[in-house]
Amino acid sequence: MNLLIFGLGYSGRAIARAAVAAGYSVAATTRGAAAPEPGVTLTPFNHAHAAIEAATHIVATAAPDEHGDPVLARYHAALKAAPHLRWIGYLSTTGVYGDAGGAWVDETTKPHPGSERTRRRVAAEQAWQHLTRSDSGKMLAAEEERDFAVAIFRLAGIYGPGRSMLDDLRAGQGRHVVKPGHLFGRIHRDDIAQGVLAALRLEAGGIFNFSDDEPAASADVVCEAARLLGTEPPPPVPFEEAAKTMSPMALSFWADNRKVSAARTKRALGIEWRYPTYREGLRAILAEEASQTNAS
Repeated sequence: MNLLIFGLGYSGRAIARAAVAAGYSVAATTRGAAAPEPGVTLTPFNHAHAAIEAATHIVATAAPDEHGDPVLARYHAALKAAPHLRWIGYLSTTGVYGDAGGAWVDETTKPHPGSERTRRRVAAEQAWQHLTRSDSGKMLAAEEERDFAVAIFRLAGIYGPGRSMLDDLRAGQGRHVVKPGHLFGRIHRDDIAQGVLAALRLEAGGIFNFSDDEPAASADVVCEAARLLGTEPPPPVPFEEAAKTMSPMALSFWADNRKVSAARTKRALGIEWRYPTYREGLRAILAEEASQTNAS
């Protein structure tokens, strides 16, 4: 089983580690001098034809730009003709659901993107879903004639070691923004890896939501992180005041209010989240940090 990961970023590295531990042969593309990952063969993004040719499974992590999905833009024909390819996973975002006025959405909810960024994501999802080898023009052995499955993973706010409110507070950058009734979903980096590997093993296609079991206010996460660090949280700031200094990207996140259910995804993949809420996730980050400190 040969897994190719397009993009060895934060989530890509977690997936790579989990796949190596599970016994997969793992290659990953990079666009620069990326740090090596044990057990992972690095290949430049612009020279990935051989890795695609060998891949049985592919995970794409790159976000689309104004020209579309960068992987499909360069390797559309190579992917369609890949002789051993059986499954593709694409990391998208729950942002494609747009604003639901605080209501629940699930895997059956029609996307309703509210920004150019999320409209590009919907277009990228559709491009991956429409990718087939049926008209590749390449003769295939009988056992290779079936099309590959495509899984779309819609990720909530990603956090984990080195990328959490704990880090923001330590750096003096944590903001205690209060917007009553506004909730966010989150997903721990290791639960992304767990879910992707589960879908890969099953070669499952379709839409999968990766969002924890308790959508929560940003202020609640700030207060819990401060409690765990033994510090006082920053002074609360009403959203209307905080919005005056927010970036367009931040404002777009706050513009949408929805609760994302992943119940169908967990049933389909036969998993439970290791970190079902931000509380378990933040505690696990601190425990991992303590373990690394003791080891050194």
